[in-house]
Amino acid sequence: MNSKFLSKNGVWIGFFLLAIIMTIATGGDFFQPRNLTNLLRQTSINGILAAGMTLVILLGGIDLSIGSLVALAGVTVGISQVFWGWGTTAQGAILSFGLSLFVGLLAGIVNGGLVAGLGIAPFVITLGMMVVARGLALILSNGSSISPMGDSLAPIADAYLPQIGGAFLLIIFIAIFLYTQRRQLMNTIFPILTFGFLGYAFIAYKGIPMLVLFLAISLGIISLLLNKTTFGRSVYAIGSSERAAYWAGVPVKKTIWIVYSLMGLLSGLAGVLLTARLNGADPNAGQLFELDAIASVVIGGTSLKGGVGTIMGSFIGALIIATLNNGMDLLGVPSFYQMVFKGIIIIVAVALDKKGRV
Repeated sequence: MNSKFLSKNGVWIGFFLLAIIMTIATGGDFFQPRNLTNLLRQTSINGILAAGMTLVILLGGIDLSIGSLVALAGVTVGISQVFWGWGTTAQGAILSFGLSLFVGLLAGIVNGGLVAGLGIAPFVITLGMMVVARGLALILSNGSSISPMGDSLAPIADAYLPQIGGAFLLIIFIAIFLYTQRRQLMNTIFPILTFGFLGYAFIAYKGIPMLVLFLAISLGIISLLLNKTTFGRSVYAIGSSERAAYWAGVPVKKTIWIVYSLMGLLSGLAGVLLTARLNGADPNAGQLFELDAIASVVIGGTSLKGGVGTIMGSFIGALIIATLNNGMDLLGVPSFYQMVFKGIIIIVAVALDKKGRV
């Protein structure tokens, strides 16, 4: 294997090796279709956030507010479902869904406006938004959880698409992946094997979970935007050199504003999906979600300096994080040890990225 092949496929190979290790370590429990389907459900919310974080980091930015935005969006869903009476009908579920997206989008617009308009470092702006959003979530909920949600919201997290329909959508997703990546044949082997691996879980169990469908739609849309539009080329240009992009006529401020707005929108989506999955809204939810998203993006090969990275790389990074969590749960490893492993992985990934760009 040459270095170019490894650079394009290393993270995919890493996932396969990790899956084999976890399968052996758990006596085959990890590879059971039910567990693999649960693994994908666990990946969904972080994968959605990682897609947005990829855009932000490609700009050379950062967003530390996403965990708090997930909590705030979730609390607004809880209030609308429990106290406004939106939990009794399908129309109410749709309204709650839209409200969560609106809250996330509004916060993203504020983040993007301050970063682009005032030129303030995104670390500072999003750190402030992290505190504000968490405080608002606690205020609106009076510091306590809100539950249960209405029955009409449950299918968002609990329903499955039939195996045949799921297989059809999986084929479409693979086609979009190949279309957006422009990979050579040798560089498509491991990605297609990964999708086949996941497809096995769906077909052998209940089908594709709705959570995974939302993940696939989010990844597909963001990947198309990034690889097939002027907006996507602008994101890469700004991340490579903001000054050069400006003099080349790239709408720098507009692009930055749109990216942070999309990150907020995806945070709102993650908020309603998490609330539906837990059947409750917790103002303390989403803590360290930004850590998982950043870890997924960096593991997936996106450079923290900006300008280099892919959406699908971040997806497989999120899958690696979920595989670690899932495998260690099966092995009975306490959650605080898992945090140590995540931190080590981030440090190693950043060190490798820095070495590769020297």
